[in-house]
Amino acid sequence: MPRSTDRRPPAPRRTRDGFADALWALDGASYGRYKSLVGRWAMDGFDLEVVRGQADPYAPPARVALHVPAAVAGFPADLWRTPVRRRALASFLARRAAEETGDGIGVDAGGQEILDRGSCQVVPPGPTAPVGEPGSVVLRLNVPLPGRGRRIDARAAEHVLCRRLPRLVDRALRYTAVDAEALTRFADTAEDSHALREALPRLGLVAFVADGAILPRRSGVDDRPLTGPAAIPFRSPAELRVAVDLPHAGRVTGMGVPEGVTLIVGGGFHGKSTLLRALETGIWDDVPGDGRERVVSRSDTVKVRAEDGRRIEGVDLHAFVDHLPSGDDTADFRTDNASGSTSQAAAIVESVEAGAKVLLIDEDTAATNLMIRDARMQALVAKDREPLTPFVDLVRSLHRDQGVSTVLVMGGSGDYMEVADRVVMMDAYRPSDVTARAKELAAVPTGRRAEADTCPGTVHRRPDPAGVHSSVRGRPRIQARGRDGLVFGEETVDLRAVAHLADAPHVIGVGLALEAMVRRGHLGGGRTLAEALDLLDHDLADGAAECLLEVRDEDFALPRRFEVAAALNRLRTLSVTR
Repeated sequence: MPRSTDRRPPAPRRTRDGFADALWALDGASYGRYKSLVGRWAMDGFDLEVVRGQADPYAPPARVALHVPAAVAGFPADLWRTPVRRRALASFLARRAAEETGDGIGVDAGGQEILDRGSCQVVPPGPTAPVGEPGSVVLRLNVPLPGRGRRIDARAAEHVLCRRLPRLVDRALRYTAVDAEALTRFADTAEDSHALREALPRLGLVAFVADGAILPRRSGVDDRPLTGPAAIPFRSPAELRVAVDLPHAGRVTGMGVPEGVTLIVGGGFHGKSTLLRALETGIWDDVPGDGRERVVSRSDTVKVRAEDGRRIEGVDLHAFVDHLPSGDDTADFRTDNASGSTSQAAAIVESVEAGAKVLLIDEDTAATNLMIRDARMQALVAKDREPLTPFVDLVRSLHRDQGVSTVLVMGGSGDYMEVADRVVMMDAYRPSDVTARAKELAAVPTGRRAEADTCPGTVHRRPDPAGVHSSVRGRPRIQARGRDGLVFGEETVDLRAVAHLADAPHVIGVGLALEAMVRRGHLGGGRTLAEALDLLDHDLADGAAECLLEVRDEDFALPRRFEVAAALNRLRTLSVTR
């Protein structure tokens, strides 16, 4: 269906002088009176919208939006003519604004990734939900409002709202004030990354790692590229090197990861997990200088892992768990306390149900007994006493029958050599293609017997919207616990095993998307989860954020369908039918 162009008319615009008069009239009043400023005010060259006031000095800051008309912003159409370039322009401007605001005022600028964020948007051509002509800029920020104790300090507030914010517009949201060369490079880098990702299917690839890329990061809490002698540039093995022509960088070369089953092997600390982590973040574009600007993965890539203790609701695990001593139905499996093996099996099935075509698995975070059962263990424990079918026996069928490719990091089990299409060895962060040698070794019988050769098709579940509610005492409660947890109504959803979340605003985006799916009726009506996610994709197409802003004007990053589905599947109130 076409995206709705219905939108609420803007509130009457009031004047700058009227705003100053209204502000001074509040001097010495109780803090809650700041709420009387809510509305849109015409300032010099832009509109100041007070979205939410501030209840007291210790409450969350006020939410403010700066609306800059295209004629004032002055950004050339080439910088906002496509969704990719608009996303890059908005990300660049948010970063520039964050540099200018200094202490106090908060702008969500993000990290190394370039994501569609609620903090800054550039109005696209055609009918749009954000009111404004194409090329206009909207910056949303959090502004602590000053006071004397619990009383309004109008003089200090006027300095913030009537001086600092106009200066921010002049220094960060006008084309004449920014580094045009750096901005163009930022947009071109994002466009090249997007073009490279879009080229993967026609090249028969699931990922690409450019020659010269810097994959190692500075630390586990610093996602910037490693510097110094330890930052070894990536160099593709000749057997896997491909060349791609990009719109701005021209011809680039690098390692193409082919469709099918790819095994990444090597000794400990030689870069296996670092390579997989780069593929994990390759679903989004990175800022210039990140080192991974031309490291991309297909947009339908999902990393899965084991997750003790999570809830599973109505998932068909029969392919992985044939039977249980308890007699529970594994074709309609439910538990509030999953084991490592059942949780990983559920994550695989749920990802495929949501539409994933590439799975990433690292043995370090996988359930060993789901990944492999070697010949000695088969001899000791008869198959009729072992419910689990190991992934090694299903991974080829997953690709052959369902078109799902898998990239695995494996250092402890040679049995995967038999099922891999390609084997890449990492040695001191340098890759080599060892497929031929791996196949020679795999040809030597070990006595292990395959326990399955077919992975059944996907069973689609139908979520009940009654189990998805964010309201607490009649108001939506959606909060992030860092990037590891989502507070959704009375529930806290554990997202530690959901790899593709960049930061807390990304988690907020997931929560807002869940609530929007309920409000818009996507969940329910007999729809499968996949069909509901298709409707969400339509709502969020081309970076459109209006359906999330309708839930709450908050700092957020737009999520993919896979992270939304992962949160829904971990919601302990979820109920599904077939």
